[in-house]
Amino acid sequence: MILGIDTSNYTTSLCLIENDIIIEKRKLLEVKKGERGLRQSDAVFLHNRNLPALFKELYNGEKIDAIGVSFAPRNSEDSYMPCFTVGVGYGEVLSEALNIPIYKFSHQQGHIMAAISSICMENLIDEKFIAFHISGGTSDILEVSPYNEGLEINRIGGSLDLNIGQAVDRIGVKLGLSFPCGKELEKLASEGSSHYDPKISVSDMEFNISGMENMAEVMIKKGESKENVASFVYDFIIKTIEKVLNNIYARYSEIPVVFAGGVMSSNIISSYFTNKYKCFFSKSEFSSDNAFGIAKLAERKFYEHRT
Repeated sequence: MILGIDTSNYTTSLCLIENDIIIEKRKLLEVKKGERGLRQSDAVFLHNRNLPALFKELYNGEKIDAIGVSFAPRNSEDSYMPCFTVGVGYGEVLSEALNIPIYKFSHQQGHIMAAISSICMENLIDEKFIAFHISGGTSDILEVSPYNEGLEINRIGGSLDLNIGQAVDRIGVKLGLSFPCGKELEKLASEGSSHYDPKISVSDMEFNISGMENMAEVMIKKGESKENVASFVYDFIIKTIEKVLNNIYARYSEIPVVFAGGVMSSNIISSYFTNKYKCFFSKSEFSSDNAFGIAKLAERKFYEHRT
């Protein structure tokens, strides 16, 4: 049995896996109405409050063989967020108390592993592929390669200003929606009567998103319906991603492309691309922040070390 721990800026997540059995518990961090996120000090406090209760719900005395934990947003020296120290601390205490190994991965590695594991395509971990990691905290285009520490990730593009999920939440809050706003905004978009051909800003595999927020704000001030504003947002996101995707296919012939991250749980987005392109989306329940991918990475490391 492998335990995964992920303490992101949005969700406290725990996951136990053994073979094909997955048991997981998550709790969204509470954000006050009208606010667009949390201070790190508040996230740390909420994780410390959530983890003991979630562990009590999750754990029934099974033998845990190893622990995986997310230690930072990305695999780079300058990537750090205090919220991840909570999960690392709990993981290290359990590792010491139970005398079992602990493996540390980035939150981004966990997202990508969750995506490919949830659609039974773990074979991709042994070849090169492209991943879109699109969420509230990240809008990265990544070249992913095999690596003995899990996944070697090289950023080859992404947003030059706002993250896509960040812009979605800012617009959603302006429309009176609850943070995080993705699900409510998508529901409004599905009820919209109009579609748009917005002007986007894409250069090779890099793009800008702030224009989407500015144009949506103009629409809101002009009294456009919430449904049509939401439709505009999803049309903008789809057009931007599609331009980047075509640029990827022009550079990397026939390379697998995987979509991960909370924004990619959108049925509007995934339906559009899977109907038109040969690309892969994480199961929606494993697109948002979770500890499943971290547990799967730890499982691989544990069994590699035993052989």
